[in-house]
Amino acid sequence: RGAVPAPRRPQQVTWLGYPNTTGLTQMDYRLTDSFADPPGMTEHLHTERLIRLPRSFLCYTPAISAPEVTTLPDRPVVFCCFNNYPKVSDTTLKLWARILHSIPGARLFLKNSQLSDAGVRAKLITRFALLGIDSAQLLLAGFENNLEKHLQQYGSCHIALDTFPYNGTTTTCEALWMGVPVVTLAGTSHASRVGFSIMNSVGLTELVAASADMYVDIAVSLANDPDRIQNYRNRLRPRLSNSALMDAASFTSNLEETYCWMIDKLG
Repeated sequence: RGAVPAPRRPQQVTWLGYPNTTGLTQMDYRLTDSFADPPGMTEHLHTERLIRLPRSFLCYTPAISAPEVTTLPDRPVVFCCFNNYPKVSDTTLKLWARILHSIPGARLFLKNSQLSDAGVRAKLITRFALLGIDSAQLLLAGFENNLEKHLQQYGSCHIALDTFPYNGTTTTCEALWMGVPVVTLAGTSHASRVGFSIMNSVGLTELVAASADMYVDIAVSLANDPDRIQNYRNRLRPRLSNSALMDAASFTSNLEETYCWMIDKLG
């Protein structure tokens, strides 16, 4: 009898939900796209081979319970960020402080589960105070168990500010769906380029900054242009609906083709 061939090791792939390498040599591939991981930029950060989906590495479906987009608030500009508190880095805080200093009367609405804790709120207020931001400029809210009520909070906001170097993902999609433009800063790692990937998918690259100064400039310029904010408010939801970000059929087809290619590699 001939030698029994050794069993082939299954191909393994990592994808959504963890924006980094696993560090495991047993993990063969990582799914991404050319905006979150431009060729030649992030390969050295991964043990996996990067496989770039042709349009976007993710696909968004809004909650059925999402409320309608509301009328733009007639009040001084309210910036917002509903990202997880650990993403609010010192770098992010300094950028936000610069923006608030540039727009008289502007306020910043932060909402996440960690801010349900009085100690966390107090520490955040202190962090801002060291940057010259008074607590009266801050609106802080904690966990909201009802998704519809959570999304309704965007009705009081004019502009969303992304975190850096760990961008938002679901929060960015939700803000856009609720008619709130998101300003994001693109870095040199996947976690810091997710915002760029999402914005590219919906044709909003004018809201993507390549530097800290540009991030501040985009936010301040937009805050000083209420007509432009209104235009985003009116058009963001239909724009998302017709974008690659929400084209589930094409996304699924591309994903299936990628899986088939991986299986063929076993042959």
